[in-house]
Amino acid sequence: MCYYNSINIQKGKLIKLAKVEKELKNFNLVKGVASGFEYGNWPILKPTEGGKDFEVALAHWELIPSWINNTAELAESRNKFTTLNATSEKLLESRLYKDAALKRRCLVLSSGFYEWQHYKPEGSKKDIAYPYFINLPTQDYFFMAGIYQPWVDKSTGETIDSFSIITTKANSLMAAVHNKKQRMPTLLTEELAYEWMQEGLSEKNIQALASFQYPANEMQAVTIKKDFRTSIDPTESYNYAELPAVIEALK
Repeated sequence: MCYYNSINIQKGKLIKLAKVEKELKNFNLVKGVASGFEYGNWPILKPTEGGKDFEVALAHWELIPSWINNTAELAESRNKFTTLNATSEKLLESRLYKDAALKRRCLVLSSGFYEWQHYKPEGSKKDIAYPYFINLPTQDYFFMAGIYQPWVDKSTGETIDSFSIITTKANSLMAAVHNKKQRMPTLLTEELAYEWMQEGLSEKNIQALASFQYPANEMQAVTIKKDFRTSIDPTESYNYAELPAVIEALK
Protein backbone atom coordinates (compact mmCIF):
# COMPACT_ATOMS: atom_id res chain seq x y z
CA MET A 1 0.00 0.00 0.00
CA CYS A 2 1.07 3.63 -0.08
CA TYR A 3 0.68 5.46 3.22
CA TYR A 4 3.98 7.37 3.40
CA ASN A 5 5.02 9.76 0.67
CA SER A 6 7.66 12.39 -0.13
CA ILE A 7 7.81 15.43 -2.40
CA ASN A 8 10.64 17.76 -3.37
CA ILE A 9 9.66 20.31 -6.04
CA GLN A 10 11.05 23.80 -5.54
CA LYS A 11 9.28 27.03 -6.49
CA GLY A 12 10.03 27.90 -10.11
CA LYS A 13 10.27 24.27 -11.20
CA LEU A 14 8.34 23.32 -14.34
CA ILE A 15 5.83 20.53 -13.92
CA LYS A 16 5.47 18.87 -17.31
CA LEU A 17 2.82 16.51 -18.63
CA ALA A 18 2.90 15.72 -22.35
CA LYS A 19 3.15 19.12 -24.09
CA VAL A 20 1.73 21.07 -21.13
CA GLU A 21 4.12 22.79 -18.71
CA LYS A 22 3.21 24.70 -15.56
CA GLU A 23 5.64 26.68 -13.45
CA LEU A 24 5.29 26.22 -9.71
CA LYS A 25 5.10 29.95 -8.94
CA ASN A 26 3.78 30.60 -5.46
CA PHE A 27 5.21 27.95 -3.13
CA ASN A 28 7.62 25.06 -2.67
CA LEU A 29 6.31 21.52 -2.60
CA VAL A 30 8.79 20.05 -0.13
CA LYS A 31 8.03 17.45 2.50
CA GLY A 32 10.50 14.72 3.35
CA VAL A 33 8.03 12.41 5.06
CA ALA A 34 4.25 12.65 5.00
CA SER A 35 1.93 10.06 6.51
CA GLY A 36 -1.49 9.63 4.98
CA PHE A 37 -2.76 9.13 8.50
CA GLU A 38 -2.06 12.81 9.16
CA TYR A 39 -5.03 13.43 6.80
CA GLY A 40 -3.32 16.53 5.46
CA ASN A 41 -3.02 18.19 2.07
CA TRP A 42 -0.97 16.80 -0.80
CA PRO A 43 -0.31 18.09 -4.35
CA ILE A 44 -2.32 16.61 -7.20
CA LEU A 45 -2.80 17.45 -10.87
CA LYS A 46 -6.46 18.00 -11.71
CA PRO A 47 -7.47 17.82 -15.39
CA THR A 48 -9.02 20.81 -17.13
CA GLU A 49 -10.36 21.16 -20.67
CA GLY A 50 -11.28 17.50 -20.75
CA GLY A 51 -7.76 16.46 -19.79
CA LYS A 52 -5.93 18.57 -22.36
CA ASP A 53 -4.64 20.85 -19.59
CA PHE A 54 -4.19 20.60 -15.83
CA GLU A 55 -3.92 22.62 -12.65
CA VAL A 56 -1.73 21.95 -9.63
CA ALA A 57 -3.86 21.84 -6.48
CA LEU A 58 -3.53 20.80 -2.86
CA ALA A 59 -6.12 18.21 -1.90
CA HIS A 60 -7.05 16.29 1.25
CA TRP A 61 -5.36 12.87 1.24
CA GLU A 62 -8.30 10.54 2.01
CA LEU A 63 -11.20 10.31 -0.42
CA ILE A 64 -14.28 11.37 1.54
CA PRO A 65 -17.54 9.59 0.62
CA SER A 66 -20.48 11.80 -0.33
CA TRP A 67 -22.60 10.28 2.44
CA ILE A 68 -20.29 11.65 5.15
CA ASN A 69 -21.95 14.84 6.40
CA ASN A 70 -19.35 16.47 8.66
CA THR A 71 -15.93 16.07 10.25
CA ALA A 72 -17.34 14.23 13.27
CA GLU A 73 -18.80 11.55 11.00
CA LEU A 74 -15.56 11.49 9.04
CA ALA A 75 -13.50 10.83 12.18
CA GLU A 76 -15.89 8.02 13.15
CA SER A 77 -15.67 6.44 9.69
CA ARG A 78 -11.89 6.08 10.08
CA ASN A 79 -12.51 3.48 12.78
CA LYS A 80 -14.21 1.31 10.13
CA PHE A 81 -12.24 1.83 6.91
CA THR A 82 -9.51 3.88 5.26
CA THR A 83 -9.70 5.56 1.85
CA LEU A 84 -6.07 6.67 1.56
CA ASN A 85 -5.61 4.03 -1.16
CA ALA A 86 -7.99 2.45 -3.67
CA THR A 87 -7.31 -1.06 -4.97
CA SER A 88 -7.09 -1.18 -8.77
CA GLU A 89 -8.66 -4.62 -9.09
CA LYS A 90 -11.89 -3.48 -7.37
CA LEU A 91 -11.91 0.12 -8.53
CA LEU A 92 -14.86 -0.20 -10.91
CA GLU A 93 -16.81 -2.52 -8.63
CA SER A 94 -16.77 -0.22 -5.60
CA ARG A 95 -19.71 1.96 -4.64
CA LEU A 96 -17.19 4.29 -3.04
CA TYR A 97 -14.69 4.62 -5.89
CA LYS A 98 -16.43 3.82 -9.18
CA ASP A 99 -17.92 7.24 -9.95
CA ALA A 100 -14.63 9.01 -9.26
CA ALA A 101 -12.73 6.45 -11.34
CA LEU A 102 -15.07 7.07 -14.28
CA LYS A 103 -15.28 10.87 -14.00
CA ARG A 104 -12.62 12.35 -11.71
CA ARG A 105 -9.19 10.89 -12.30
CA CYS A 106 -6.15 12.86 -11.15
CA LEU A 107 -2.40 12.46 -10.77
CA VAL A 108 -0.71 12.46 -7.38
CA LEU A 109 2.73 14.08 -7.42
CA SER A 110 5.57 12.27 -5.67
CA SER A 111 9.36 12.30 -5.47
CA GLY A 112 9.45 8.98 -3.62
CA PHE A 113 7.52 6.82 -1.19
CA TYR A 114 8.25 4.57 1.78
CA GLU A 115 7.53 0.91 2.34
CA TRP A 116 8.56 -1.90 4.71
CA GLN A 117 10.18 -5.26 4.11
CA HIS A 118 9.34 -7.93 6.71
CA TYR A 119 11.67 -10.63 7.97
CA LYS A 120 11.13 -13.20 10.71
CA PRO A 121 14.40 -14.37 12.30
CA GLU A 122 14.68 -18.06 13.06
CA GLY A 123 13.04 -18.85 16.40
CA SER A 124 11.24 -15.49 16.57
CA LYS A 125 7.47 -15.15 16.81
CA LYS A 126 7.44 -11.64 15.35
CA ASP A 127 8.51 -10.08 12.09
CA ILE A 128 11.13 -7.35 11.98
CA ALA A 129 10.23 -4.53 9.58
CA TYR A 130 12.91 -2.68 7.62
CA PRO A 131 11.91 0.60 5.92
CA TYR A 132 12.88 1.47 2.36
CA PHE A 133 12.68 4.65 0.32
CA ILE A 134 11.61 4.01 -3.29
CA ASN A 135 12.04 6.52 -6.12
CA LEU A 136 12.81 6.93 -9.81
CA PRO A 137 16.49 7.96 -9.72
CA THR A 138 16.41 9.78 -13.07
CA GLN A 139 13.35 11.90 -12.21
CA ASP A 140 12.79 14.68 -9.66
CA TYR A 141 9.11 13.81 -9.50
CA PHE A 142 6.71 11.28 -10.97
CA PHE A 143 3.00 10.56 -11.20
CA MET A 144 0.82 8.19 -9.20
CA ALA A 145 -2.66 7.41 -10.52
CA GLY A 146 -5.34 8.90 -8.30
CA ILE A 147 -9.05 9.66 -8.11
CA TYR A 148 -10.60 12.69 -6.44
CA GLN A 149 -13.93 13.62 -4.90
CA PRO A 150 -15.23 17.11 -4.03
CA TRP A 151 -16.74 17.03 -0.55
CA VAL A 152 -18.97 19.51 1.28
CA ASP A 153 -18.96 19.70 5.07
CA LYS A 154 -22.69 20.15 5.68
CA SER A 155 -22.03 21.65 9.11
CA THR A 156 -19.91 24.53 7.80
CA GLY A 157 -20.52 24.67 4.05
CA GLU A 158 -16.78 24.29 3.38
CA THR A 159 -15.93 22.48 0.13
CA ILE A 160 -12.65 20.61 -0.36
CA ASP A 161 -11.19 18.16 -2.85
CA SER A 162 -10.24 14.77 -1.42
CA PHE A 163 -8.35 11.95 -3.13
CA SER A 164 -7.09 8.37 -3.00
CA ILE A 165 -3.95 6.85 -4.49
CA ILE A 166 -4.53 3.83 -6.71
CA THR A 167 -2.53 0.70 -5.85
CA THR A 168 -1.73 -2.32 -7.99
CA LYS A 169 0.09 -5.65 -7.74
CA ALA A 170 3.80 -5.26 -7.01
CA ASN A 171 6.40 -5.51 -9.75
CA SER A 172 9.52 -7.61 -9.07
CA LEU A 173 11.29 -4.84 -7.11
CA MET A 174 8.30 -4.01 -4.95
CA ALA A 175 7.46 -7.67 -4.40
CA ALA A 176 10.90 -8.02 -2.79
CA VAL A 177 10.53 -4.83 -0.73
CA HIS A 178 6.85 -4.97 0.20
CA ASN A 179 7.05 -8.72 0.63
CA LYS A 180 4.14 -9.05 3.04
CA LYS A 181 1.31 -7.59 0.96
CA GLN A 182 3.12 -7.30 -2.39
CA ARG A 183 1.38 -4.09 -3.46
CA MET A 184 2.63 -0.79 -4.86
CA PRO A 185 1.17 2.57 -5.90
CA THR A 186 0.23 2.70 -9.57
CA LEU A 187 3.06 4.76 -11.04
CA LEU A 188 2.42 5.99 -14.58
CA THR A 189 4.82 7.00 -17.32
CA GLU A 190 4.28 10.52 -18.65
CA GLU A 191 2.43 9.16 -21.67
CA LEU A 192 0.14 6.97 -19.58
CA ALA A 193 -0.35 9.74 -17.01
CA TYR A 194 -1.63 12.03 -19.75
CA GLU A 195 -3.97 9.30 -20.96
CA TRP A 196 -5.27 8.74 -17.40
CA MET A 197 -6.38 12.39 -17.28
CA GLN A 198 -8.42 12.27 -20.48
CA GLU A 199 -12.19 12.53 -20.47
CA GLY A 200 -14.30 9.66 -21.77
CA LEU A 201 -11.95 6.73 -21.19
CA SER A 202 -13.60 3.32 -21.47
CA GLU A 203 -13.85 1.13 -18.39
CA LYS A 204 -11.43 -1.28 -20.07
CA ASN A 205 -8.80 1.45 -20.48
CA ILE A 206 -9.34 2.76 -16.95
CA GLN A 207 -8.84 -0.73 -15.54
CA ALA A 208 -5.71 -1.31 -17.63
CA LEU A 209 -4.12 1.98 -16.56
CA ALA A 210 -5.07 1.52 -12.90
CA SER A 211 -3.37 -1.90 -12.93
CA PHE A 212 -0.20 -0.80 -14.74
CA GLN A 213 3.07 -1.99 -13.21
CA TYR A 214 5.93 0.47 -13.64
CA PRO A 215 9.14 -1.20 -14.93
CA ALA A 216 11.15 -2.42 -11.96
CA ASN A 217 14.48 -1.64 -13.64
CA GLU A 218 13.61 2.07 -13.72
CA MET A 219 12.92 2.19 -9.98
CA GLN A 220 15.26 2.21 -7.00
CA ALA A 221 14.87 1.16 -3.37
CA VAL A 222 17.30 2.06 -0.58
CA THR A 223 17.22 1.14 3.11
CA ILE A 224 16.80 4.01 5.55
CA LYS A 225 16.84 4.54 9.30
CA LYS A 226 14.04 2.85 11.23
CA ASP A 227 13.11 6.11 12.94
CA PHE A 228 12.79 8.06 9.66
CA ARG A 229 9.23 9.12 10.55
CA THR A 230 10.41 11.12 13.56
CA SER A 231 13.90 12.15 12.46
CA ILE A 232 14.38 15.81 11.52
CA ASP A 233 16.47 14.63 8.59
CA PRO A 234 15.64 10.95 7.93
CA THR A 235 18.39 10.50 5.35
CA GLU A 236 21.41 12.38 6.70
CA SER A 237 23.42 9.28 7.60
CA TYR A 238 23.01 7.88 4.10
CA ASN A 239 24.36 10.85 2.18
CA TYR A 240 22.13 9.93 -0.76
CA ALA A 241 21.67 12.88 -3.08
CA GLU A 242 18.40 11.78 -4.65
CA LEU A 243 16.58 11.43 -1.32
CA PRO A 244 14.71 14.42 0.11
CA ALA A 245 16.77 16.16 2.78
CA VAL A 246 14.39 18.93 3.86
CA ILE A 247 11.15 18.57 5.78
CA GLU A 248 8.83 21.52 5.31
CA ALA A 249 5.09 21.61 6.01
CA LEU A 250 2.90 22.06 2.96
CA LYS A 251 0.98 25.32 3.14
